[in-house]
Amino acid sequence: MEYIRTLLTNLRVRDVIDIGIVAFAYYKLYMIIRETRAKQLLKGIMFIFIISALASTLKLFTISWIITNTLQVGFIALVIVFQPELRKALEYIGRTTLFSFNVFEGDEKRNERNIKEIMTAVHALANQRIGALIIFEQKTGLSDIIETGVAMDSHISNGLLINIFIPNTPLHDGAVIIKNYKIKAAGCFLPLAESQHLSKDIGTRHRAAIGVTERSDSIALIVSEETGYISYAHEGRLYRNIQSEELTELLTSIYKKDEKQTIFERWWHRDGKKQG
Repeated sequence: MEYIRTLLTNLRVRDVIDIGIVAFAYYKLYMIIRETRAKQLLKGIMFIFIISALASTLKLFTISWIITNTLQVGFIALVIVFQPELRKALEYIGRTTLFSFNVFEGDEKRNERNIKEIMTAVHALANQRIGALIIFEQKTGLSDIIETGVAMDSHISNGLLINIFIPNTPLHDGAVIIKNYKIKAAGCFLPLAESQHLSKDIGTRHRAAIGVTERSDSIALIVSEETGYISYAHEGRLYRNIQSEELTELLTSIYKKDEKQTIFERWWHRDGKKQG
């Protein structure tokens, strides 16, 4: 108690700030890895450090020698094993800047036209039960995914979107990538979701939508060919069977920064819809 009292007496404002920053950094790190395999690996690393401390205290020299020599090459192994998580963390830091801006800010009429064109296309595809997957690039670049498809660099129009996803056409199975105000590519291949807790009735198209949003801050819009339901994925979570007004809010949140939190906050608190 005397030690704690002395510590609190000598505590300065800069120490509080220092502790607060470190605590916030650890919290953010935990939020990034909490639903990935890195969480289990982190538990294993902590266990090794505990064993190492006990071996050193109890003078178990053989165990200490093994652990010490293992940890010397452990850092390189960690970089290899945690590569996806490290990339995700660095991308998160890159997105969370004081001077960030919305890539979709621009002319009001152009925003409204794009929203109308996308809504028309999505509703037409849903009514005909034609599967579709549209990815909206945000701050994290998707150049590596764009390169897997056919480059287009076309203006957004409902006719073009509908034709891309018509069954038995060359590009209908892949994803469309929309960057800023243009369709950058179609027929793109996406990484599948890593989560093991997804519902068994979620198909490949929905898993791909979750997968790309696990690795970036993009927003994925999906039309189910089995049910005609419209869904979307964001931050590795799937929000299923949204209605027309919710689709309008989603597209508005993409193209109009001030209203971005509306639909995400509403769906976060809804029961029975969120998956993943």
